[in-house]
Amino acid sequence: MSLVLLTDNNLHTSTYIIMNKASVITRIWHGRTLPEHSDLYLKYIQETGLKDYLKTPGIISAKVLRRVEQGVCHFWTITEWPDLESIKKFAGTDFEKAKYYPDDKKFLLEYEENVIHCETFTAADLT
Repeated sequence: MSLVLLTDNNLHTSTYIIMNKASVITRIWHGRTLPEHSDLYLKYIQETGLKDYLKTPGIISAKVLRRVEQGVCHFWTITEWPDLESIKKFAGTDFEKAKYYPDDKKFLLEYEENVIHCETFTAADLT
């Protein structure tokens, strides 16, 4: 762990930032369906994306979040990986692009082009 001091000369304040190494990289995909398709799409995600995630070497965890609001159902797949090389085993070299399956077009209201990747820290990483 290293300590970085940032000073704002205009405000005469200092901020200390503790630099830590992330435990994992979290990959987040988002999609939207009509609420009446949400149960079928959840089953489809389980049979396609989740199945592929779980057979990819290096996967740490995979989750699906679902929320219905204002006439649409949001889905997020949240996966955790030890490093970018493991993510590339699932997503390919252009790993920031979202990966879609043939029948996604039956459910999704649009195709979001990219996923996001976040450094993920546990409480233990920050102490």
